[in-house]
Amino acid sequence: MTMHTPAPTQANRNTFYGQNKLIIGLFGANCSSGRAVTLVEERWGGSWREGKELARMADEVGIDFMLPIGRWKGYGGDTDYQGATLETFNWASGLLASTKRITVFGTIHAPLFNPIMAAKMCVTADHIGEGRFGLNIVCGWNEGEFEMFGVSQRDHDNRYKYAQEWIDVVKMAWGPNDDFNYDGEFLHHHMSRSKPKPWGGSRPVIMNAGASDDGKAFAVRNCDAFFTQATRDSVESMQVRVRDIKADARKLGREMEIYTVGVVTCRPTMKEAQDYYHYAATERADWSAVDSIMAIKGLTPENMGKEAFELRRTQFANGMGGLPIIGDPDHVADQLARLAEGGLRGIALSMVNYARELPYFAQEVLPRLEKRGLRTPIRA
Repeated sequence: MTMHTPAPTQANRNTFYGQNKLIIGLFGANCSSGRAVTLVEERWGGSWREGKELARMADEVGIDFMLPIGRWKGYGGDTDYQGATLETFNWASGLLASTKRITVFGTIHAPLFNPIMAAKMCVTADHIGEGRFGLNIVCGWNEGEFEMFGVSQRDHDNRYKYAQEWIDVVKMAWGPNDDFNYDGEFLHHHMSRSKPKPWGGSRPVIMNAGASDDGKAFAVRNCDAFFTQATRDSVESMQVRVRDIKADARKLGREMEIYTVGVVTCRPTMKEAQDYYHYAATERADWSAVDSIMAIKGLTPENMGKEAFELRRTQFANGMGGLPIIGDPDHVADQLARLAEGGLRGIALSMVNYARELPYFAQEVLPRLEKRGLRTPIRA
């Protein structure tokens, strides 16, 4: 495999080795059904063969990254939504070995993995991809999944205190010293050693999607990419949110980019796109799985109000709440351009069936974004 540069800089990694003003990735392809809580027969299977073929396709058309979901137990329902998933570090390593350009993330639940082990897992994948691996950190998750490991979630404040120690240890393991010690409130490591170091002298891109104030503060202190919910009202409101987050990072002497997640349904006409979206996300939604998701998250009509509950229920049926982008290629390109105008650096997209829908998206939408100056043609 031809590597991008003999020693990739952090800037190379953080921009996924490209000049794209709007970075585009694929989200959730390691899980059965992906992020579409639907009964339709063509929903994503999530097998290794499907994932490898998708990664190669994405690599060829210029998609920048693939981001997996760290899932250990499905949500049930008629489809056992996300019940079959591939562990993300092995998945990333295999995809990196099968591709040339694309960055692939591993998603890890910090409380479930020793940071020395996690650091080594990251470095192994990073060497396989010659600098194209990224780390997505999750600090807390579904209680039922933690119970599988015999681990109890910490209270919210301590969750992020622990996560800070965890990432500190990982970065020390990646650092220049062969041996290091660490004594914190939660973690204690003595005469620890981790070799080799990440590929080429720079470290993997680190991302996080914490929604709370503590989660955002953790991302601002430690991460290169922060995923946030895109506002659905105006470009201006998105610009304010992005500006505020970036300003918080700069107060710490750091620069970070802001991303969001979306669900794209792109068809030749607006009507075709809207009809299919309604078919997959309403008529054929796996409502029993949606209700299971709502119950796990403790969302009820009593604590939310009936109207808000029904709205959230509909949003979960649409790609677990990602921003819906539905329409013909012109409309989809317009919506993506609005996100860039709002200050977002990129978006992680999901589709009902990634492999069937990506070719049309790449053929019709990406060239429109190139004409707008948001994407550059793929390298030969």
